[in-house]
Amino acid sequence: MALFESYERREKQVLAALNKYGINTIEEAAEVTKAAGLDVYKMVEGIQPICFENAKWAYTVGAAIAIKKGCKKASDAAAAIGEGLQAFCIPGSVADQRKVGLGHGNLGKMLLEEDTQCFAFLAGHESFAAAEGAIGIAEKANKVRKEPLRVILNGLGKDAAQIIARINGFTYVETEYDYATGELKEVFRKSYSEGLRAKVNCYGANDVREGVAIMWKEDVDVSITGNSTNPTRFQHPVAGTYKKERIEAGKKYFSVASGGGTGRTLHPDNMAAGPASYGMTDTLGRMHSDAQFAGSSSVPAHVEMMGLIGAGNNPMVGMTVAVAVAVEEAAKEGKF
Repeated sequence: MALFESYERREKQVLAALNKYGINTIEEAAEVTKAAGLDVYKMVEGIQPICFENAKWAYTVGAAIAIKKGCKKASDAAAAIGEGLQAFCIPGSVADQRKVGLGHGNLGKMLLEEDTQCFAFLAGHESFAAAEGAIGIAEKANKVRKEPLRVILNGLGKDAAQIIARINGFTYVETEYDYATGELKEVFRKSYSEGLRAKVNCYGANDVREGVAIMWKEDVDVSITGNSTNPTRFQHPVAGTYKKERIEAGKKYFSVASGGGTGRTLHPDNMAAGPASYGMTDTLGRMHSDAQFAGSSSVPAHVEMMGLIGAGNNPMVGMTVAVAVAVEEAAKEGKF
Protein backbone atom coordinates (compact mmCIF):
# COMPACT_ATOMS: atom_id res chain seq x y z
CA MET A 1 0.00 0.00 0.00
CA ALA A 2 1.24 3.52 -0.83
CA LEU A 3 2.45 5.38 2.23
CA PHE A 4 1.43 8.81 0.96
CA GLU A 5 -0.03 10.82 -1.92
CA SER A 6 1.58 10.38 -5.38
CA TYR A 7 3.86 7.73 -3.90
CA GLU A 8 4.83 6.25 -7.27
CA ARG A 9 5.88 9.69 -8.61
CA ARG A 10 8.14 10.31 -5.60
CA GLU A 11 9.52 6.91 -4.61
CA LYS A 12 12.50 6.78 -7.00
CA GLN A 13 14.10 10.09 -6.00
CA VAL A 14 13.26 9.65 -2.30
CA LEU A 15 14.96 6.25 -2.22
CA ALA A 16 17.95 7.67 -4.11
CA ALA A 17 18.34 10.39 -1.47
CA LEU A 18 18.06 7.87 1.37
CA ASN A 19 20.46 5.38 -0.22
CA LYS A 20 23.19 8.04 -0.18
CA TYR A 21 23.06 7.81 3.62
CA GLY A 22 22.78 4.05 3.91
CA ILE A 23 19.01 3.91 4.40
CA ASN A 24 17.27 1.35 2.18
CA THR A 25 13.58 2.17 2.49
CA ILE A 26 11.25 4.98 3.57
CA GLU A 27 10.01 2.78 6.42
CA GLU A 28 13.62 2.33 7.54
CA ALA A 29 13.96 6.13 7.67
CA ALA A 30 11.09 6.19 10.17
CA GLU A 31 12.92 3.60 12.29
CA VAL A 32 16.06 5.78 12.30
CA THR A 33 14.07 8.71 13.70
CA LYS A 34 12.25 6.56 16.26
CA ALA A 35 15.57 5.12 17.47
CA ALA A 36 16.60 8.72 18.21
CA GLY A 37 13.43 9.21 20.24
CA LEU A 38 11.66 11.38 17.64
CA ASP A 39 8.04 11.15 16.54
CA VAL A 40 8.36 13.36 13.47
CA TYR A 41 5.02 12.26 12.03
CA LYS A 42 3.13 13.49 15.09
CA MET A 43 5.25 16.67 15.37
CA VAL A 44 4.40 17.73 11.81
CA GLU A 45 0.73 16.84 12.22
CA GLY A 46 0.63 18.96 15.37
CA ILE A 47 1.76 22.09 13.49
CA GLN A 48 -0.74 21.89 10.62
CA PRO A 49 -3.36 19.21 11.39
CA ILE A 50 -4.79 19.36 7.84
CA CYS A 51 -1.44 18.61 6.15
CA PHE A 52 -1.18 15.59 3.83
CA GLU A 53 0.43 12.26 4.69
CA ASN A 54 3.33 13.05 2.35
CA ALA A 55 4.28 16.05 4.49
CA LYS A 56 4.65 13.86 7.57
CA TRP A 57 6.77 11.37 5.66
CA ALA A 58 8.86 14.06 3.95
CA TYR A 59 9.94 15.47 7.31
CA THR A 60 10.55 11.95 8.62
CA VAL A 61 12.88 11.33 5.67
CA GLY A 62 14.55 14.72 6.22
CA ALA A 63 15.10 14.03 9.92
CA ALA A 64 16.58 10.61 9.13
CA ILE A 65 19.02 12.23 6.70
CA ALA A 66 20.01 14.79 9.36
CA ILE A 67 20.64 12.00 11.87
CA LYS A 68 22.67 9.93 9.41
CA LYS A 69 24.72 13.02 8.51
CA GLY A 70 25.46 13.41 12.22
CA CYS A 71 23.99 16.92 12.45
CA LYS A 72 24.54 18.10 16.03
CA LYS A 73 23.29 21.65 15.49
CA ALA A 74 19.70 22.53 14.59
CA SER A 75 20.83 24.89 11.82
CA ASP A 76 22.74 22.07 10.11
CA ALA A 77 19.82 19.70 10.66
CA ALA A 78 17.47 22.17 8.96
CA ALA A 79 19.61 22.20 5.82
CA ALA A 80 19.68 18.38 5.84
CA ILE A 81 15.90 18.28 6.24
CA GLY A 82 15.78 20.38 3.08
CA GLU A 83 17.46 17.52 1.23
CA GLY A 84 14.61 15.26 2.28
CA LEU A 85 11.98 17.78 1.24
CA GLN A 86 13.68 18.26 -2.13
CA ALA A 87 13.58 14.51 -2.72
CA PHE A 88 9.79 14.67 -2.43
CA CYS A 89 9.53 17.20 -5.29
CA ILE A 90 7.94 15.62 -8.36
CA PRO A 91 10.43 15.76 -11.27
CA GLY A 92 9.68 18.57 -13.71
CA SER A 93 7.30 20.35 -11.34
CA VAL A 94 7.46 24.03 -10.40
CA ALA A 95 8.69 23.03 -6.92
CA ASP A 96 11.41 20.86 -8.41
CA GLN A 97 12.58 23.59 -10.80
CA ARG A 98 12.72 26.20 -8.03
CA LYS A 99 14.43 23.80 -5.58
CA VAL A 100 11.76 24.68 -3.03
CA GLY A 101 12.65 21.76 -0.75
CA LEU A 102 16.22 22.97 -0.38
CA GLY A 103 14.86 26.51 -0.01
CA HIS A 104 12.75 25.52 2.98
CA GLY A 105 15.75 23.83 4.57
CA ASN A 106 17.94 26.89 4.07
CA LEU A 107 15.24 29.23 5.42
CA GLY A 108 14.99 27.08 8.55
CA LYS A 109 18.79 27.16 8.84
CA MET A 110 18.74 30.95 8.63
CA LEU A 111 16.16 31.25 11.42
CA LEU A 112 18.24 29.04 13.70
CA GLU A 113 21.47 31.00 13.20
CA GLU A 114 22.34 33.97 15.38
CA ASP A 115 22.69 36.33 12.39
CA THR A 116 18.91 36.46 12.03
CA GLN A 117 17.28 38.53 14.76
CA CYS A 118 13.69 39.14 13.59
CA PHE A 119 11.52 37.04 11.28
CA ALA A 120 8.24 38.36 9.90
CA PHE A 121 5.25 36.53 8.51
CA LEU A 122 4.26 39.33 6.14
CA ALA A 123 0.47 39.37 5.76
CA GLY A 124 0.68 36.73 8.44
CA HIS A 125 -2.38 37.62 10.44
CA GLU A 126 -4.56 37.10 7.38
CA SER A 127 -3.88 33.39 7.55
CA PHE A 128 -4.26 30.91 10.39
CA ALA A 129 -1.48 28.93 8.71
CA ALA A 130 0.93 31.78 9.44
CA ALA A 131 -0.10 31.51 13.08
CA GLU A 132 0.62 27.76 12.93
CA GLY A 133 4.08 28.51 11.54
CA ALA A 134 4.72 31.24 14.11
CA ILE A 135 3.74 28.93 16.96
CA GLY A 136 6.10 26.23 15.66
CA ILE A 137 8.98 28.71 15.64
CA ALA A 138 8.17 30.46 18.93
CA GLU A 139 7.94 27.21 20.81
CA LYS A 140 11.12 25.66 19.41
CA ALA A 141 13.72 28.01 17.87
CA ASN A 142 14.86 29.72 21.06
CA LYS A 143 15.66 26.40 22.71
CA VAL A 144 18.86 26.30 20.67
CA ARG A 145 19.66 29.97 20.04
CA LYS A 146 21.77 32.14 22.35
CA GLU A 147 19.81 35.29 21.45
CA PRO A 148 16.05 34.75 21.14
CA LEU A 149 14.60 35.05 17.65
CA ARG A 150 11.85 37.65 17.51
CA VAL A 151 8.82 36.59 15.45
CA ILE A 152 6.17 39.00 14.20
CA LEU A 153 3.01 38.86 12.10
CA ASN A 154 2.36 41.94 9.96
CA GLY A 155 -0.76 42.28 7.82
CA LEU A 156 -3.50 44.53 6.57
CA GLY A 157 -6.16 45.59 9.10
CA LYS A 158 -5.95 46.16 12.84
CA ASP A 159 -9.11 44.27 13.79
CA ALA A 160 -7.88 41.14 12.01
CA ALA A 161 -4.54 41.36 13.82
CA GLN A 162 -6.23 41.57 17.21
CA ILE A 163 -8.51 38.62 16.45
CA ILE A 164 -5.59 36.38 15.38
CA ALA A 165 -3.56 37.50 18.41
CA ARG A 166 -6.41 36.75 20.80
CA ILE A 167 -7.17 33.32 19.32
CA ASN A 168 -3.52 32.21 19.32
CA GLY A 169 -2.25 33.86 22.50
CA PHE A 170 0.02 36.33 20.69
CA THR A 171 0.67 39.95 21.70
CA TYR A 172 -1.41 42.45 19.75
CA VAL A 173 0.45 45.68 19.02
CA GLU A 174 -1.59 48.59 17.69
CA THR A 175 0.27 51.35 15.85
CA GLU A 176 -0.61 54.75 14.47
CA TYR A 177 1.18 56.12 11.41
CA ASP A 178 1.63 59.86 10.86
CA TYR A 179 1.49 60.36 7.09
CA ALA A 180 2.84 63.92 7.36
CA THR A 181 6.00 63.04 9.28
CA GLY A 182 6.42 59.32 8.53
CA GLU A 183 6.53 58.61 12.27
CA LEU A 184 5.08 55.36 13.65
CA LYS A 185 3.74 55.37 17.21
CA GLU A 186 2.75 52.40 19.32
CA VAL A 187 -0.59 53.25 20.93
CA PHE A 188 -1.75 49.96 22.47
CA ARG A 189 -0.28 46.57 23.42
CA LYS A 190 -1.95 43.52 24.91
CA SER A 191 -0.64 39.99 25.44
CA TYR A 192 -3.26 37.28 25.17
CA SER A 193 -1.20 34.65 27.00
CA GLU A 194 1.74 34.44 29.38
CA GLY A 195 3.73 31.74 27.61
CA LEU A 196 6.06 31.58 24.62
CA ARG A 197 3.24 32.54 22.26
CA ALA A 198 3.04 35.95 23.92
CA LYS A 199 6.51 36.67 22.52
CA VAL A 200 4.99 36.78 18.99
CA ASN A 201 3.98 40.37 18.17
CA CYS A 202 0.96 40.68 15.89
CA TYR A 203 0.53 43.95 13.96
CA GLY A 204 -2.21 45.32 11.75
CA ALA A 205 -1.52 48.09 9.24
CA ASN A 206 -3.86 50.47 7.44
CA ASP A 207 -1.79 50.48 4.26
CA VAL A 208 1.59 49.74 2.67
CA ARG A 209 3.38 52.75 4.20
CA GLU A 210 2.41 51.74 7.72
CA GLY A 211 3.32 48.13 6.92
CA VAL A 212 6.82 49.20 5.87
CA ALA A 213 7.15 51.34 9.01
CA ILE A 214 6.23 48.31 11.15
CA MET A 215 9.01 46.32 9.44
CA TRP A 216 11.49 49.09 10.36
CA LYS A 217 10.14 49.29 13.94
CA GLU A 218 10.94 45.61 14.48
CA ASP A 219 14.15 45.71 12.37
CA VAL A 220 13.01 42.67 10.35
CA ASP A 221 15.87 40.96 8.53
CA VAL A 222 14.05 37.91 7.11
CA SER A 223 10.41 37.64 6.04
CA ILE A 224 8.05 35.41 4.12
CA THR A 225 5.07 36.82 2.23
CA GLY A 226 1.81 35.00 1.81
CA ASN A 227 -0.40 34.85 -1.22
CA SER A 228 -3.46 35.23 0.93
CA THR A 229 -6.10 37.91 1.08
CA ASN A 230 -4.16 40.93 -0.15
CA PRO A 231 -1.06 39.87 -2.09
CA THR A 232 -1.14 42.70 -4.62
CA ARG A 233 -2.38 45.35 -2.19
CA PHE A 234 -0.13 44.69 0.77
CA GLN A 235 2.48 41.99 1.29
CA HIS A 236 4.38 42.13 -2.01
CA PRO A 237 4.45 45.98 -2.12
CA VAL A 238 5.59 46.08 1.54
CA ALA A 239 8.38 43.53 0.95
CA GLY A 240 9.54 45.29 -2.22
CA THR A 241 9.49 48.78 -0.72
CA TYR A 242 11.17 47.65 2.51
CA LYS A 243 13.86 45.82 0.55
CA LYS A 244 14.67 48.95 -1.48
CA GLU A 245 14.92 51.03 1.71
CA ARG A 246 17.07 48.42 3.50
CA ILE A 247 19.52 48.25 0.59
CA GLU A 248 19.76 52.06 0.52
CA ALA A 249 20.45 52.02 4.27
CA GLY A 250 23.17 49.37 3.89
CA LYS A 251 21.25 46.81 5.95
CA LYS A 252 20.56 43.19 5.13
CA TYR A 253 17.11 41.79 4.38
CA PHE A 254 16.28 38.36 2.99
CA SER A 255 12.86 38.22 1.36
CA VAL A 256 11.03 34.96 0.72
CA ALA A 257 7.97 34.96 -1.53
CA SER A 258 5.54 32.20 -0.71
CA GLY A 259 3.02 31.28 -3.36
CA GLY A 260 2.35 31.38 -7.04
CA GLY A 261 3.45 29.01 -9.74
CA THR A 262 0.34 28.37 -11.79
CA GLY A 263 -0.92 31.88 -12.16
CA ARG A 264 -3.15 31.89 -9.09
CA THR A 265 -5.79 34.60 -9.48
CA LEU A 266 -5.94 38.34 -10.23
CA HIS A 267 -4.65 38.17 -13.79
CA PRO A 268 -6.41 37.63 -17.14
CA ASP A 269 -3.57 35.41 -18.38
CA ASN A 270 -4.87 32.72 -16.04
CA MET A 271 -7.83 32.25 -18.34
CA ALA A 272 -5.68 31.98 -21.46
CA ALA A 273 -2.35 30.41 -20.68
CA GLY A 274 -3.37 28.05 -17.88
CA PRO A 275 -0.34 26.46 -16.20
CA ALA A 276 2.02 28.42 -18.47
CA SER A 277 0.87 31.66 -16.84
CA TYR A 278 2.58 32.99 -13.76
CA GLY A 279 -0.03 35.59 -12.97
CA MET A 280 0.27 38.81 -11.04
CA THR A 281 0.91 37.44 -7.55
CA ASP A 282 3.75 35.25 -8.76
CA THR A 283 5.21 38.09 -10.82
CA LEU A 284 5.23 40.44 -7.81
CA GLY A 285 7.02 37.80 -5.75
CA ARG A 286 9.71 37.50 -8.42
CA MET A 287 10.36 41.24 -8.20
CA HIS A 288 11.51 41.32 -4.56
CA SER A 289 12.30 37.80 -3.43
CA ASP A 290 15.66 36.22 -2.67
CA ALA A 291 13.91 32.85 -2.64
CA GLN A 292 10.55 31.97 -4.12
CA PHE A 293 8.45 29.08 -2.92
CA ALA A 294 5.59 27.52 -4.86
CA GLY A 295 1.93 27.22 -4.06
CA SER A 296 -0.05 28.62 -1.18
CA SER A 297 1.26 30.03 2.07
CA SER A 298 -1.56 28.15 3.81
CA VAL A 299 -3.42 25.60 1.66
CA PRO A 300 -1.81 22.12 1.57
CA ALA A 301 -3.53 21.10 -1.68
CA HIS A 302 -2.08 24.02 -3.61
CA VAL A 303 1.50 23.32 -2.51
CA GLU A 304 0.92 19.69 -3.47
CA MET A 305 -0.24 20.90 -6.93
CA MET A 306 3.14 22.60 -7.35
CA GLY A 307 4.85 19.24 -6.84
CA LEU A 308 6.26 19.65 -3.31
CA ILE A 309 4.17 18.22 -0.45
CA GLY A 310 0.74 18.85 1.03
CA ALA A 311 1.49 21.50 3.65
CA GLY A 312 1.21 25.27 3.54
CA ASN A 313 4.49 27.14 3.12
CA ASN A 314 3.99 29.08 6.36
CA PRO A 315 3.38 26.00 8.54
CA MET A 316 6.35 24.36 6.82
CA VAL A 317 8.63 27.05 8.22
CA GLY A 318 7.50 26.02 11.69
CA MET A 319 7.81 22.32 10.83
CA THR A 320 11.40 22.70 9.63
CA VAL A 321 12.45 24.60 12.76
CA ALA A 322 10.62 22.23 15.13
CA VAL A 323 12.05 19.05 13.61
CA ALA A 324 15.57 20.52 13.34
CA VAL A 325 15.52 21.54 17.01
CA ALA A 326 14.31 18.06 17.98
CA VAL A 327 17.30 16.57 16.10
CA GLU A 328 19.73 18.82 18.01
CA GLU A 329 18.11 17.90 21.32
CA ALA A 330 18.37 14.17 20.48
CA ALA A 331 22.05 14.67 19.65
CA LYS A 332 22.66 16.42 23.00
CA GLU A 333 21.05 13.45 24.76
CA GLY A 334 23.42 11.10 22.92
CA LYS A 335 20.65 9.31 21.04
CA PHE A 336 22.67 9.20 17.83
